[in-house]
Amino acid sequence: MNSSIIETLRKCADEIGGAVGEQRGRGLTGQRETQYHVDLVADEVALRVLTASGLRVVSEESGVTGDGEMTVVVDPIDGSTNCDRGIPFYATSLAVLRGTELVGALVKNQATGTTFEAEKGSGAQRDGIVIRTSGQRDLSKSIVSFSGLPSRHLGWAQCRSLGSASIEICLVADGSLDVYGVAQHSALNPWDYLAGLLIAREAGGVAADYRGDDLVTHARVLRHPVFAATHELLVSMLDAGTL
Repeated sequence: MNSSIIETLRKCADEIGGAVGEQRGRGLTGQRETQYHVDLVADEVALRVLTASGLRVVSEESGVTGDGEMTVVVDPIDGSTNCDRGIPFYATSLAVLRGTELVGALVKNQATGTTFEAEKGSGAQRDGIVIRTSGQRDLSKSIVSFSGLPSRHLGWAQCRSLGSASIEICLVADGSLDVYGVAQHSALNPWDYLAGLLIAREAGGVAADYRGDDLVTHARVLRHPVFAATHELLVSMLDAGTL
């Protein structure tokens, strides 16, 4: 992937971070369920930066904009409720596709500045340092996290629900978590997980959809993914079925 595209992703995330501060606490827009004023401000920045570089954009907030060989699937603020309420766990998530191939990704925790990046075939990094998953194989020793509340306990060691899918997937990539997935009626859109998917894979992680659907898509569809540090953990989660 062209290195200038990664630079564009960095610029996009940085400028969003600079724009959202004064928008926190303004609450919901009333235009769409769970859409905050901070989402719209961040989306304006993302569209300006990405389309200026000739990239096609698929955004949670504004749909499809522009044209080009490369598509960036963006969630300008993943964890909008956290952001609006001042909970320091929300991110800008940017995934680059060449056609249907996932080739680049960046996730930046806008509250802390921690940035995860990956290019296909080149590994994954957190703030410039190579990361790998924990390698954990035993669910009973695993720290897991969910979107939604699981309806039953599968015997994991500890459980979290932190409110930003893209960061939580990256925490599987860097070994802080062992599993991240959806529970009960929760589901994710591609802009929630695509960047994290590449970062996790490049760090040695594995992922699948509970219903067998393809995770790599830029269509506005719902998916039911689970991400794990190892194949053994992934099988344990899939065998248990949707929680």
